[in-house]
Amino acid sequence: MSRKSSTKRDPVTCEGIPLPIVKLNRSVLLAGIAAAIALQQPLVTTALFLIILSAVLFEKKGSLIFFVGSHLLAKQNLNSANEDPRLMRFNNSIAAILLGSAQIAFLSGAPLVGWIFSGTVAVAASIALAGFCFGCFLFHQFNLQRFKLFGKPVQANESN
Repeated sequence: MSRKSSTKRDPVTCEGIPLPIVKLNRSVLLAGIAAAIALQQPLVTTALFLIILSAVLFEKKGSLIFFVGSHLLAKQNLNSANEDPRLMRFNNSIAAILLGSAQIAFLSGAPLVGWIFSGTVAVAASIALAGFCFGCFLFHQFNLQRFKLFGKPVQANESN
């Protein structure tokens, strides 16, 4: 659900999520989880969980990654394609559920299960960085099934 914009815009107030910020989000997840696994530090995944959870709950306004990306990648964001914010929220929701499950596993004394949940997020992020977004596929399948069942497409104002 990307669209190319030829007009200059403020990336913080635009409707979509600029693709450089989407890539930054995926890169942060991949690098953070890789570091956590390498260092055997579940607290890194806890930090990632809290960062992603705030993005899910508060969207762009609560996303540390969006804030940092808006400033560090400002020039790239000006003329980049955008991703639908509903898609980004859906993907971040999946990541938050998996990272939250990892936290429960770590706290329950099942670190292997926690690393598997965390690793699943890292694998999905790396595949998305390589060009195939599995969460995007699930999002479109979900909406297709929703349309088949209810006959009503998802409207932009229904995502809030």
